[in-house]
Amino acid sequence: EPDAEPDAEPDAEPDAEPDAEPDAEPDAERNHTRPDGLGTSYGPGKTRPQRERDMLPPFPAAALEPAFVPASHLADADAALAVRDDAIAIEQAASDPSDGLVRLVRLLGERGLLELVTDARFGGRRERVSVTSLCLVRERLGHASPLVELAFAMQGLGSYPMTLAAEQGSATAAERWLPPVVRGEAVAAFALTEPEAGTDLGGIRAQATREGHDYVIDGQKCFISNAGIADVYVVFARARDRLSAFAVPGDAPGLHVKPQRVLGGHPIGEVHFEGVRVHESMRVGEEGRGMSLALGTLHRFRTTVGAAALGFAQRALDEAVAHVRARRQFGAPLAELAIVQAKIGDMACALEGARLLVYRAAAALDAGGDRDELARKGSMAKLVATEAAQRVIDDAVQLHGGRGVCTDGVVARLYEEIRALRIYEGTSDVQRLLVARALLR
Repeated sequence: EPDAEPDAEPDAEPDAEPDAEPDAEPDAERNHTRPDGLGTSYGPGKTRPQRERDMLPPFPAAALEPAFVPASHLADADAALAVRDDAIAIEQAASDPSDGLVRLVRLLGERGLLELVTDARFGGRRERVSVTSLCLVRERLGHASPLVELAFAMQGLGSYPMTLAAEQGSATAAERWLPPVVRGEAVAAFALTEPEAGTDLGGIRAQATREGHDYVIDGQKCFISNAGIADVYVVFARARDRLSAFAVPGDAPGLHVKPQRVLGGHPIGEVHFEGVRVHESMRVGEEGRGMSLALGTLHRFRTTVGAAALGFAQRALDEAVAHVRARRQFGAPLAELAIVQAKIGDMACALEGARLLVYRAAAALDAGGDRDELARKGSMAKLVATEAAQRVIDDAVQLHGGRGVCTDGVVARLYEEIRALRIYEGTSDVQRLLVARALLR
């Protein structure tokens, strides 16, 4: 019931607004809604209570889909859970999100989780990258904190074009950059989007002009995660009018970054290239193969975006359940109200249904098969999971009443963070079209 207010009994006096005054509770009580890096305030004098890490809810054991998850991958899920407390401590101690993300990448490398983002020949854990493992880790890290999840995800997305190019026979850039990416010593970024080229990759205007053994890159990228902190950018630009990819060091002369402010507040920005010179050995793949590398990377990682959304949504559901059990109105816990029970039931069903689609798609991608069919399953998984997560998180905010919109609260930050997942790596609108076209062929 979209207009229902769970904290208000339908027969209550009209002017009774039990949760409408967020300042009615002492600060110490309100802080229970901030058990980890979610809602972190950075900077001097903005530290958070020491006990918050102890209040991070456990990731539910029932959220594992044994039908789609090989036993050999269970250790990856356990490793993600084992790193959460230390990761949150790093995020809380950071001076700002950029500092936190760099330190988190180091931690993930030290703990071996980044071995999952590339193939064994470059320090990876398996012969080939497993989408199932990526999903298991992204969901569990997303449940702990969006920034921790982002640190892991971008090491994969930002470096995978080099992995893919190496599988196709072009490994020089991969040999240079993938080992430090896996160790957490180099932060990676995926520089594809431009002001006039988002969904329409054909609109990319950045140019890579050949000069002897070098390419000179000119152009602008935008909405690039890790902008300003990346040690290597995989940049897509036109060489002789065909899209190519290049591994560009973050400190290359002529590369300039302008930060952008977005919901969630993670490091992101415009990246400007003004005569940036790159040796031909740092071309990623063959000249003119950039579109294939970009689409191949998105094809593999799209399903994992759905897994991250599951982590956000599971956390929102956990927070909502804890809140309605503890919050008393009209002499009883909110959990005893039928309208609240109905909403919790809808949230759980939406989450479980999306989880099945995500891990089905991940298992299919790992197994291989018809590319069009794999793309359809990946599109369905991302679409359903991110849309369901948006609804689940919105319902969690509603169930929290006034506390749900306090910017230092867990569900409020999740509400900000989930929105971008319905846009990047293929908007929900595009995923609907891809699924429909696959059926209508």
